[in-house]
Parts: sequence; structure tokens; C-alpha cells
Amino acid sequence: MGFYRKSECLNAAASAAPIPTPEGVGLRRGQILLNDRGIMTNIFGIDGGGTKTTCVLMDETGAIIGRGEAGPSNYQSVGFESAKQSIQLAIEQAILSAKIEAKIPIKGICLGLAGVGRPEDIKVIEDLVKQLKLCETLPIEWLLQPETTLIYNDSHIALVGGIGNGVGIAAIAGTGSHIFGQNRQGKTKRVGGWGYILGDEGSGYDIAVRGMQAALKSFDGRLEFTTLIAEFQSYLKLKNIQDLIEVVYRRGWGVKEIAALAPIVDRAATAGDRVALNIIEDAAAELVLATKVAISELFDPLETFEIVTIGGVWQGAANLRDRFQASISKIYPLAQVIWPRHEPAYGAGLLALTSLNH
Repeated sequence: MGFYRKSECLNAAASAAPIPTPEGVGLRRGQILLNDRGIMTNIFGIDGGGTKTTCVLMDETGAIIGRGEAGPSNYQSVGFESAKQSIQLAIEQAILSAKIEAKIPIKGICLGLAGVGRPEDIKVIEDLVKQLKLCETLPIEWLLQPETTLIYNDSHIALVGGIGNGVGIAAIAGTGSHIFGQNRQGKTKRVGGWGYILGDEGSGYDIAVRGMQAALKSFDGRLEFTTLIAEFQSYLKLKNIQDLIEVVYRRGWGVKEIAALAPIVDRAATAGDRVALNIIEDAAAELVLATKVAISELFDPLETFEIVTIGGVWQGAANLRDRFQASISKIYPLAQVIWPRHEPAYGAGLLALTSLNH
């Protein structure tokens, strides 16, 4: 789901500061939570998407003691059983990496999953958790309560992980794109994210498709000269640009494969190609527009808040992020654009810890 600074994530436990929570109240590092028999308890933070699933095992002080990864767990695209298997495997891997031989007491769990946005989706994942609790192969003593079993969409945990608390804006631009924000009163707003056919403006997929369209228009004579023709031919080893037809329509390429071509446009823009640069500028403008809509519903013009940029598009060399930041700063001078402080799974862990503290 994005990029994070691993050292910050893993070193966070060494801090003497409170663990951040969406309400600004958290556990003090070293404050121990015990179950009814005086045994230290732990929590799971799970980030499940269309590509992979990540689980972090955290102790009651907020330290990550185990981490595991598995396949996709968006049940909308892979099905219920495959999603459950991925989540179970990620949990197993997190436990193995923790090197704890005894059964691990788990008092809280937060799952932030792609494809979970409606009440019926929540019910599906609640059933999934119930089945996990019945799995005898997991060396876990489940101590979950309804209030310590949290289910969110993946945008929410990305915001909490990226900023370190639940107040601010997550501007997500990877394969797809959307904006998600939450203010200090708990109101949320999502903008975009309508998929590659209906939306995803400013995403890697959008940039790649517009780049290929521009190359073909230039070849036709409908657009000025662009180096994108030669760039696509070289990267895809095409005899000529017309062979893009075979690549896109006959090789069975999906959204992810096409989105992976976005760096070609970024490189051309960095080298000064005007057509490619226009595409990058338009992508930045779309992301600014969507972010402005979210901000206008959640924050006052002179209110301080942070915007975390998540996803590979922001790491391009053609200054898309700088353009975005400059445009936002003109309108909201107290907004600070930041890189993610932690990964989304860590955000899920913070939310699970919050539920224990309450």
C-alpha cells in the first residue's frame, strides 16, 4: 500500500513518548497490560490488500515483536477462503518470527482490509475472525472482546500508520488513487478510488495509459513529437509503436502490469519531454483537486494538520510531489505534507492498542 521508513517503525518502541492514537490518548511506553491471570497480552495489526497481507504482532508497550507476510486478502477479488488463508498465514509468520514457544495471548486485533467499506463487508470479516479463533493450528490464546476486535478499510489504517494518529489526510497514489481523511471530531471523508475505468486519476495506471495514448497520438500526427514513442518501444522491446496493441490487448495485461509502465512517463518528463511533463502536471492537479475536496469538508483553512503521501507515484523523479505540495501550501499554509512515518499494519496495531486502553 505504500512506502514507509522501516527504521522509524521498528525503533518507535524505544521512545519514551506515549503511543499515538486517533484521540491523542495512548499507552505510556512500558505501561503493561495484563489479562485476568496477570499474563502480558499482545495484539495483531493486519493490513490486507489486493497484492499482499502484512501482520504485525505487538506487545502491550507498542513494540513490534513479530512480522509476517502472505498473499492477497481482498475477499472481493480473491474470495473468502483465499482471504482467510492469507490472513492466517500472515499471522502464523508473525508468530514464527517472534520465536515465542508458548501460546501467545491476544487481546486485541485490528484488520484494515481493501474491499471493506459496507456493513455487509464488516459482517463477512467478523465471520472470518470467528473462524480464525477456531483454528487449532494457531498457537494463540484468544482473549478478544467485541470492543477489541476492530475492522476498518485499508485507507484508515494507512492514515493512522502514515501520520502516527488518526487526524489528517492520506493521499494515496500507487496503482490506483484516492484520498482519505479524518478530522479531530472523528468525521471522515473519502474522495476518488472509483477504479481504473471510472476514476483513479493521478494513479500509476492513469499516468501509464495517458502516456501510451500520447505516444500513439503523436505517431498519428494528432499530437506534437514526444520521446515516449521511443521510450515505450525500447522498454517493451517493440519493433514499432503500433505493437502496443499486442501488448495491451493480447497479452492479457491487467491493471498492475499497465500501471508498472508509469515510470516510463516519469523518466521522459524528467528528461524534459513536454508531452510527458504535461501528463505529470495533470496527475498532480487531479490529486490536488481531490485533496482540496477532502480538506474543505474536514478542516478549517487555518487549522494545522498533516497530509501523508502514500504510494509509488509520489516517489517519481519528475517532481509530482513537489508540485502537489506547492499547490496545497498556497491554499492551506498550515498543512504539512509528509512521508509515511510507519507502515499501514503498524497503524492497525495502534488502533488495536487504543481499544485496549479504552
